[in-house]
Amino acid sequence: MKKTGLLFLLISAFTFAQNTVLDKKINSIIKDKKATVAVSVLGFENAFNYNKNGEKKLPMQSVFKFHIAAAVLDFVDKGKLSLDQKISLNKSNLLENTWSPLRDKYKDANAEVPLSEIIDQTVAMSDNNGCDILLQLIGGTQTVQKFMDSKGVKGFQIKFNEEAMHKDWNVQYENYSTTNSAVQVLKKFYDGKLLSKKSTDYLMKVMLGTQTGLNKMVEQLPKNTPVARKTGASGKNKDGLTGAENEIGIVTLPNGKHYAIALFVSNSTETDAVNCKVISDISKAVWDHFNK
Repeated sequence: MKKTGLLFLLISAFTFAQNTVLDKKINSIIKDKKATVAVSVLGFENAFNYNKNGEKKLPMQSVFKFHIAAAVLDFVDKGKLSLDQKISLNKSNLLENTWSPLRDKYKDANAEVPLSEIIDQTVAMSDNNGCDILLQLIGGTQTVQKFMDSKGVKGFQIKFNEEAMHKDWNVQYENYSTTNSAVQVLKKFYDGKLLSKKSTDYLMKVMLGTQTGLNKMVEQLPKNTPVARKTGASGKNKDGLTGAENEIGIVTLPNGKHYAIALFVSNSTETDAVNCKVISDISKAVWDHFNK
């Protein structure tokens, strides 16, 4: 056997052993949980690749705001929009009965705010009104789908905005992604294959400032670990079912290397605290795996 062939076999055996160790740890975390748990991990520099249920099409909820923001920034890159352009906020687009820091900030008066503020609030604070304002600006969910399709993103579908998801619990399942798709699109983003360098740097900074879901992916990681992330959550329906408790992100390791991770907890009858703890525990297990 040639040396290159032997080396390949040795690397494959080592990778399999690593995956087995991580898989056992993750299995112990999700054992007996009444939920569908999907996990994908992709090492950027060492090509480490792991997934559990990574091809299942599961509801994204607000994770899709990353994809929406990227599509909007593609318009910026093409000169069709500007981060400085003013967006009108008023009662017609600041709906009540939904999560919206923008509405809470500007509820007493009509306002003109820069597009950059809408993106910041939509991604870092997961503002639902901001999300739908961005979608309206670029022509709806079909524009996001076309953009992702054009970039070779598979296992992803977006059909409905936040307002529609609030009206009908079931439509969230039409906005789906696989966790494998999520880590792959994060790698494309990191590599500058989605957006210009300027827009990539900008969105990365916004994601690094995400303030939602502090009890999920970052909870057990060392303080001040850089994690560019986007959360998503459905809450529970009248039957006590959680459609989605999700998070995706790019983690920077102490050695300067990176990995993408996507964690989806779907169709769960566990408590919100348990769902979030599953994400937190798996995130810590993956971190430990990369820092052995």
